Amino acid sequence: MSIDDDAIVTALYRKYREPLMTFVLRLTAGDRERAEDVVQETMVRAWREAGRLDLSGPSLMPWLATVARRIVIDEHRRKQVPLAEAGEGAVADMPVEDDTTATILRIAVADAMRELSPSHRQILNETILRDRTVNQAAQVLGIPVGTVKSRVYYALRALQVVLAERGLLA
Repeated sequence: MSIDDDAIVTALYRKYREPLMTFVLRLTAGDRERAEDVVQETMVRAWREAGRLDLSGPSLMPWLATVARRIVIDEHRRKQVPLAEAGEGAVADMPVEDDTTATILRIAVADAMRELSPSHRQILNETILRDRTVNQAAQVLGIPVGTVKSRVYYALRALQVVLAERGLLA
């Protein structure tokens, strides 16, 4: 390991710790202590692989999420082994809910929304995230319906540009 590798991992930790923690909390059913351990182990593995990571891509979150998911699955499997040894039968491959792609996309969209203007974030929060009609959003925000429609249109276009720049849209 070199000083450059340490700097890379420090930067990765600062950039990805929060979204990775959010992702891992879902995998661990909200167990914060376990999630912190998984995030730490994920970062240790990133440190070991620092020289081979592709830092030119738009995001390392997919790689980090895959590593974290594998750590959680491995932990789950290790916990099942004593049951098999205790004579309770062989542990079948337990299906693990895998909504990794959807979770990564949600994290990426949330991250992309931070790059929008405050008025665009606000209008998308009201209409899409809070599932309000244009009329309801206009009433809540105290702006004309036409303004809501216009802001939604331009906010979605801006979001599309940000996502495309990150390679998430074709």
